[in-house]
Amino acid sequence: MAEPAPGPVVGFVGLGNIGKPMALRLAASDLPLHVYDVAPEPLAELRDAGAEVTGSVAALSGAVDVLCVMVRDDEQVRDVLLEALTTARAGLTVVVHSTVAPDTPGDLADVAARHDVRLLDAPVSGGAMSAADGTLAIMVGGDDEAFAAARPALDVMGAKVVHAGPVGAGTRFKLARNLMHFVAFTAATEAQRLAEAAGLDIRALGDVVRHTDAITGGPGAIMHRDTTAPIAPDDFWHGVFGHVVALGEKDLGFAVALADELGVDVPLARLAEGRLRKGLGL
Repeated sequence: MAEPAPGPVVGFVGLGNIGKPMALRLAASDLPLHVYDVAPEPLAELRDAGAEVTGSVAALSGAVDVLCVMVRDDEQVRDVLLEALTTARAGLTVVVHSTVAPDTPGDLADVAARHDVRLLDAPVSGGAMSAADGTLAIMVGGDDEAFAAARPALDVMGAKVVHAGPVGAGTRFKLARNLMHFVAFTAATEAQRLAEAAGLDIRALGDVVRHTDAITGGPGAIMHRDTTAPIAPDDFWHGVFGHVVALGEKDLGFAVALADELGVDVPLARLAEGRLRKGLGL
């Protein structure tokens, strides 16, 4: 029986709060790993975990098949890519895990293509804890060939790997996901202010929210349709969301009335009260 083909040699640049545990997952796998960072402490930890530490991005790039990048911002991603291209072998696949501006992946992919290098944008969701246990969601934009090349490394780091579309789709996917994330955080601050003004224990409120979201799925519970178009009256979801709207408008109305009574500013709740029905397609 023929031996299975060896996995790609992987490089990882950027060993910060999320990048380091991602790289440690790779170090614990069967994939050969080379790492680089400007800080010595995470490099020592990765060396102890079995990774090969390199002295520069250029030194790393020339030795790997897949180069994962998890640095701070667009400027740093560009700097890493430009240095990597000085030594990259044709066919290298660069995987940008940093969350960048929507147009940045396409711009970087054009630069990489002039060096016969492929680029994926593959931002992650789940935070440091998911990075540590390999359960990240990884949202990937790029062509099928590049995605297939990077897939062995992505599967080590993530439990849900979604090929969202062409270059840039991963970033747009992440931005849509995080819009909900941070708007929900802002709504949580409104709820805390309302509860506090009503004399309630806001830590206990947080306990209840976490408990019930774990059961109901939180905002993701409504995200099963494949379109945001209006729902036909004979559609299954019309009945489901009609019930959601009836409860939501009632409870939002009561909450806004309580906020008015207590002098608490709840602008998101007021927007939701007027927009929930149409937003759900009714």
